[in-house]
Amino acid sequence: MEPIEIGLIVSGGMLVLVVLGMRVAFAAGLAGLIGLIWIFWAKFGYDPERFGKAVTVAVKTAGQVPHSKISSQALSLIPTFILIGYLAYYAGLTKALFEAAKRWLAWVPGGLAVSTVFATAGFAAVSGASVATSAVFARIAIPEMLKIGYDKRFAAGVVAAGGTLASLIPPSAILVIYAIIVEQDVGKLLLAGFIPGAFSALIYGLLIITMALMIKGFGPPVSGFTWRERFVSLPPALPILFVVVTIIFFVYNPFGGDAWGTPTEGGAIGAFVVFLMALYRGMRWAELKDALLETAKLSVMIFTIIWGVLIYVRFLGFADLPGAFSDWITSLTMSPMLILVCILLAYAVLGMFMDAIGMLLLTLPVVYPAVMALNGGEAVSAADSTFGMSGPMCAIWFGILVVKMAEFCLITPPIGLNCFVVAGVRDDLSVQDVFKGVTPFFIADAITIALLVSFPAIVLWLPSQV
Repeated sequence: MEPIEIGLIVSGGMLVLVVLGMRVAFAAGLAGLIGLIWIFWAKFGYDPERFGKAVTVAVKTAGQVPHSKISSQALSLIPTFILIGYLAYYAGLTKALFEAAKRWLAWVPGGLAVSTVFATAGFAAVSGASVATSAVFARIAIPEMLKIGYDKRFAAGVVAAGGTLASLIPPSAILVIYAIIVEQDVGKLLLAGFIPGAFSALIYGLLIITMALMIKGFGPPVSGFTWRERFVSLPPALPILFVVVTIIFFVYNPFGGDAWGTPTEGGAIGAFVVFLMALYRGMRWAELKDALLETAKLSVMIFTIIWGVLIYVRFLGFADLPGAFSDWITSLTMSPMLILVCILLAYAVLGMFMDAIGMLLLTLPVVYPAVMALNGGEAVSAADSTFGMSGPMCAIWFGILVVKMAEFCLITPPIGLNCFVVAGVRDDLSVQDVFKGVTPFFIADAITIALLVSFPAIVLWLPSQV
């Protein structure tokens, strides 16, 4: 049996395990190990006496993966980004941010929901985790919206959808994971997420305003704040801006010249700055302990998925499945742009059954080379490319597209993790309520993705300035 055939069979078996309920990390790791044993035994001619040798070689090959890949310095960004978000919550920065957004934006139709969206976008700028963002604002924003008559399902949907913005707006853990898997510049990818993230928040806000104008009593505006009250609300929220600027300067120096440091150093300093702010605002040992424990739990979950999936990725390399898939994609007679759209639609379907990180880790080793081949290769120039951009720029553009699709998957049933988190925080809400509430935001996400595909400059302008 050819290695490609082994690759297809093992990959199909892994998907069956995932559908049956096995965690992605364990399903991928087990499939990868079995696939390696099979391939090495096939090389030994299926000799029964050499099966033990095939197992030994496969185990050694798989065992090298966790250390060789996880020791990457770039991955240290993930726990620091997550820690920033939890420390910011315990420092009271989230409440200050929501209050400022409310005083400045609540006067528009659907104003409190719009304020929630932009507050979550602001918090996303110091939190690398969508789940943490949703959990925090489920406690802060939903009660405020219910007080003035919002439907509880829509209020929950606003928070769940707003939480997804943390996937795009740096610091973003999932963008770091994408950069490591496809071996692209972490700093440029983080920069590329700013404008699309803000653009997504703007689309969400416009959707809410439109619904409030069309549906009577949908989202009453909140007025009565004086200009003095508005300006007074800004200083408590400014520390978030300070942290964002600190991280940006370590990724990209806007004054020209070299950046001040690496993204890893920027994440560490950002976490230290927020830690000092939390201490200044009265954070106690119990709160610091909770922040560290939550950070550790989420980081371990992410790293476990990475370990398991990278074993599977190593097997894919031996099976040469990515190369075969790239050849098949480029041989199709369809328009390259249509193929790209079909790939994105496939992500939308796959995201209904898998978590975002696991989905990207499993698919990118196969899909990414195919998309690069569609554009003309990783070394192609913009003039000779299919999509009108160089290989490195195409990698960044595609990265933002798939991460936006991962955002979409965080609110789609039946696996939408943000919806489960919001329902878990609020006893008065069921998961079904939250899924119903996020339904209008599917339209907003579809519009955003269509615009990012049609106008790549939205994604590429900022990283092209570096």
